[in-house]
Amino acid sequence: MTRGVPTKHTAALLLVVGCTLMFSTSALGATATVGLGTAAGFSVLGGSTVTNTGPTTMFGDLGLSPGSSVTGAPHVLGETHVDDAVAIGAKNALTTAYNDAASRPSNGSAGTDLSGQVFLPGVRTASSSLLLSSGSVTLDAEGNPSAVFIFQIGSTLITGSNTSVVLTGGAQVCNVFWQVGSSATLGTGTSFVGTIMASATITANTAATIHGRLLASTGAVNLDTNTITNSNCASSTNGEGSGGETITAAEAAAGIPGTTAPAATLPGSMPPVSGAPSAPRPPIGSRTTTKHGASHKGRHKRSSKTRPSARPALPNKRGAFTG
Repeated sequence: MTRGVPTKHTAALLLVVGCTLMFSTSALGATATVGLGTAAGFSVLGGSTVTNTGPTTMFGDLGLSPGSSVTGAPHVLGETHVDDAVAIGAKNALTTAYNDAASRPSNGSAGTDLSGQVFLPGVRTASSSLLLSSGSVTLDAEGNPSAVFIFQIGSTLITGSNTSVVLTGGAQVCNVFWQVGSSATLGTGTSFVGTIMASATITANTAATIHGRLLASTGAVNLDTNTITNSNCASSTNGEGSGGETITAAEAAAGIPGTTAPAATLPGSMPPVSGAPSAPRPPIGSRTTTKHGASHKGRHKRSSKTRPSARPALPNKRGAFTG
């Protein structure tokens, strides 16, 4: 054997080691999700006050601390906690999550206007304000349901009327986070996706829909005829994880903003919801039932010709309909 020339076994071993190192480096380089802790169950969490106009519905909890004023009677399908131990604990968890998101190393700039942009997983930074002036912004997970998107925004987040955040490639709402240095404002009719963690105030204007959370550290959360559905990954009880996203039957009926295709067509998308309406069953008088009837009629004719007395009819075999 010539020295310095690797054998086939050595070359194979080096290939395996190299692939393992590349896989490990890729896994270590992936952005970890932001743990929300006890704040995960809240659709809305405010600091000074929560105000509402019109028929707003939130599917998770409503919390407020240290303020004590909730006005406008939003429809809360979860629990309401106003300056109690649960709300205080959730605010502490929000502070931890906010600081975690703000401290992540950036993978690049988010620019100043999100309109028309497509972002891959990672951390994007806007040094001052960030705008979604028109149309939509797309978050593409590239087939990885564990992909995490974090936007670090130095001052304000503002969306124009009828704009939207669109998920594709199996991206999950529970892994989208917007860390806002001051206040966030969602325009009329905005279809927004992800958890907003704002240092000051969050305002959702008329008919804005949010699949995620509105969490304000010190300021108010102002609502106006909004629908806010929660987002939790199936593998976690605190808003973390990489399993398929879970929603309630009521949330499914309300509609989930942020997707461009039915959930069943997206890789790693939400599984069918227990209790949600299912596809209509075939009618009783379907083709399968008619075929059984014809077969039974044929047996009756043959029996009358060859036997003096008819044998008991055999039970029909099961067809496509299993009611």
